Amino acid sequence: MHKFEPRDRKVKILATLGPASRDPEMIERLLTAGADAFRVNMSHGEHADHAKTIAAIRALEEKTGRPIGILCDLQGPKLRVGKFKDGKAVIRHSGHFTLDRRDEPGDETRVQLPHPELFGLLKKGQRLLLDDGKLRLRVIRADDDEILCSAEVGGVISDRKGVNVPDAEIPIPALTPKDRRDLAFAVEHKADWIGLSFVQRPEDVAEARKLMGGYGALMAKIEKPLAVRHLDEILELSDGLMVARGDLGVELNPEEVPPLQKRIVRQARAAGKPVVVATQMLESMIESPSPTRAEVSDVANAVYDGADAVMLSAETAAGQWPEEAVTIMDRIAGQVERDPGYSEHIALGHVEPDATTSDALAEASASIANTLPIAAITVFTASGSTARRVARERPGVPLLVLTPAVKTARRSALLWGAHAVRTKDIGSFEEMIAKGKRMALRNGFGAAGSKLVVLAGVPFGVPGATNLLHVVTLTGSELEGYPTEP
Repeated sequence: MHKFEPRDRKVKILATLGPASRDPEMIERLLTAGADAFRVNMSHGEHADHAKTIAAIRALEEKTGRPIGILCDLQGPKLRVGKFKDGKAVIRHSGHFTLDRRDEPGDETRVQLPHPELFGLLKKGQRLLLDDGKLRLRVIRADDDEILCSAEVGGVISDRKGVNVPDAEIPIPALTPKDRRDLAFAVEHKADWIGLSFVQRPEDVAEARKLMGGYGALMAKIEKPLAVRHLDEILELSDGLMVARGDLGVELNPEEVPPLQKRIVRQARAAGKPVVVATQMLESMIESPSPTRAEVSDVANAVYDGADAVMLSAETAAGQWPEEAVTIMDRIAGQVERDPGYSEHIALGHVEPDATTSDALAEASASIANTLPIAAITVFTASGSTARRVARERPGVPLLVLTPAVKTARRSALLWGAHAVRTKDIGSFEEMIAKGKRMALRNGFGAAGSKLVVLAGVPFGVPGATNLLHVVTLTGSELEGYPTEP
């Protein structure tokens, strides 16, 4: 096992693994290029393939000594049309088109909609968006068997294309039978995060959390307008949020998405919960070795917004340039964070601490780090709560997270600025200071003469009791007699 150097950036990179990237050699190359955590998309592939991917990540984790986060992303209840006689059809612009319940191949006038819950629900004037919004229908009349529409935007439609219904709350659960099987698989294989797709209501999050049985952290994906209206309640029940801009940009007007992204990032940060900005970040790199300038600006804006992580989807899962996509995202993030104006952008999202000792000390640690020449803020935590509180402050120095809990170390892979190291638990104040110094030196945070801020809770081993802040100075001799002790 060799020591993996800490990143020189604070925002994290979440890379999706797929046919182009799931072999062990490529996973290691993506980690080296800058990926901090990996997404397993349960919408594609078989459980046997996903099990091999997870095993490869865990083997790499053992090899590098770096905790690696795994997010298993559930497919969710995606609505789709049926099939067509010729595999596709042309819906005439301004013409009529019917969605019905007949189990027959469609044509240019009609197609099956295999979702009985939509019939009788839709009303005149509501919209139906097909194929990620490329085709737009407006309901003329709807009953229990047929939905007659006018094609405001026509075009070619092919088998099983998606349907979005932005104007109605769809009475379907967020977890399909497939999702339940996939969630059970994710828990069995100890995924660190579960991504819950197409959340509409707080109850969707509560149901998924119950099925998780206490294992793993839950990330609610915000991609439905209804979820935006329930954002406060969904955030409260979740461990993190993902701004899933793909479907969100279909159901909302395009110009509404950027300010909404900023709002979601700001609210998640205020709650001290990780937030990921996802989908179409470097979309052109699926086929091109370099991104467009607009994509570079898009990634940079997410970093300026203060997101904990930015995500690559098809770019690394199925694209021709997966390693290059991670490398460029790493370079963009690093360049933004070196910008003298970056700290000013981050400061705009500052929130006042709650009236608790833990929050007050977290804010104080960031203030000290911004006032004195501090090398790192060292946090001893079992649950990760203290680390999240400090990360919420977006301090100007790295966050060294020392924890005996492997699940806490792995979840920290999506936490802004955190470099997690698994250590043995501590039993005294003196042991805490000595170990904090050793771990900082061993992991490249400071040298002789450097100062550290150390945060912990007394009595040790009691979660959620952060009540101690200490500033220490490294002498450089702390590793004597402790060459390998964790």
